[in-house]
Amino acid sequence: MQRPGAACAFGLAAACAFVFVAGLPAHAGDMTPPPWSEQMIRQHIDITQYEHALSAQQLAELVAAGRAYFTDRFTIEDGMGRPLATQAIIPTRRKQPVDQLFRRTAGMDANSCESCHNSPVVGAAATFTGNAFVSEGFESADFETLDGQFSDERGSPSLFGNGLLQMLAREMTAELQAERAKGIAEARKTGQPVTIHLTTKGVDFGSIVASPDGLIDFTNLDGIDQDLILRPFSRKAVFGSTRQFVINAMNTHVGIESTERFGARWTGTNDFDGDGHPDEFSPGDVSAMVAFIATLPAPGRMVPSDPAWVAAASHGEQVFANLGCTECHKPFLPLNSMVFSDPGADDTAGTLRVSEVPQPITYDFNLLPWTKNLQRNDQGQVLVPLFSDLKRHKIADDEVNRLGNELLAQRFVERDVFMTAELWGVGSTAPYGHRNDITTLDEVIRAHGGEGLKARDAYIASSEDDRSSLIAFLKTLVIPQ
Repeated sequence: MQRPGAACAFGLAAACAFVFVAGLPAHAGDMTPPPWSEQMIRQHIDITQYEHALSAQQLAELVAAGRAYFTDRFTIEDGMGRPLATQAIIPTRRKQPVDQLFRRTAGMDANSCESCHNSPVVGAAATFTGNAFVSEGFESADFETLDGQFSDERGSPSLFGNGLLQMLAREMTAELQAERAKGIAEARKTGQPVTIHLTTKGVDFGSIVASPDGLIDFTNLDGIDQDLILRPFSRKAVFGSTRQFVINAMNTHVGIESTERFGARWTGTNDFDGDGHPDEFSPGDVSAMVAFIATLPAPGRMVPSDPAWVAAASHGEQVFANLGCTECHKPFLPLNSMVFSDPGADDTAGTLRVSEVPQPITYDFNLLPWTKNLQRNDQGQVLVPLFSDLKRHKIADDEVNRLGNELLAQRFVERDVFMTAELWGVGSTAPYGHRNDITTLDEVIRAHGGEGLKARDAYIASSEDDRSSLIAFLKTLVIPQ
């Protein structure tokens, strides 16, 4: 059976017809709906039917299924909506049902992922009209009000290159935690405090001090949580994996609850949101969406047809470095392994964990044709051209505070602190800023405060030719179409 919308834009040499994997029907006891049904989730995906290491054919099938879910217009027949559940990360019931299905500042605010990730292509970013609203939202909040002061408005980011970011973050996490373990062992052995300098892939995260008794002083830790898990997703760097991102987004924005967080194991019921549709999204369904998002190509560089633009961009790349922009917007981070694993070692309760599956599924990114275009260094590492350090920075101050205008902290990350935005694709993703309310690259550079103030001031003090050339360079960093 061919699923409507499951067309393959994947680019594998393997055949791309999507065949449903054996699984449970969408609602126990029901027959598979006819093609004209308004129910979009026709049959759940059973991820246990896949091999541990996916072949090119299996990966193509899973990506095609994920793309279909990403572009589907979910309906109430699928369980869309959460009348008795909030957008909170920890499953939390409402005190009373919502008075309307769609609520811009409290969710749900969409019935399709594509509606907020579509510009210039499916999976990319959105303009201001695609903004979403987020709140602290761990638990114990109904978010009943429509008042904007109870949520932060965010622009929908591009998801291209997502899998490479996750693999980088996992390697960096492992390296940082290994340094911590080494320092703790040394402190115990010597009976003296040990200062552990935390650097990975050329990114400095400050230092911690390990005491012989096992206590750790985090005073000088910089740009990362105390568990040393690098979380590369969201403007605040609060999501550690694509899987966690999918589960949260499906509940918050679409009102589709995954069984691995909202099912009977954690909540005691298979219909936590009380909409009459049990077990709305299976672990296999989540895995399919993860595969689609993770394998979206890395943004690249456009070679302009205008020779003047080529010359300006070449000069602008040097200006970018000279002004100090590359201190945070690092052009490349080296990646050791191209094997993606789902779920990952750092996924936590409420997200499927490695211990809960016989073995995670893995796929080798070397199977993807677009990865052949990525540069490699003399050690064989892939140079991921993200233009970021994946680190949180204070980006606003009393003098320049436009990027620190949120009213609420998110997951204990201060209002004026954001992860360094990846600039790959920036030529395709205007408008800019975490609220998508800055229309030009020149304007968003001038909005940098805090740790970005020095580079911002250097940019303003530069010649008009240098500033123009820098913009010419940034405009060549585009999303493939």
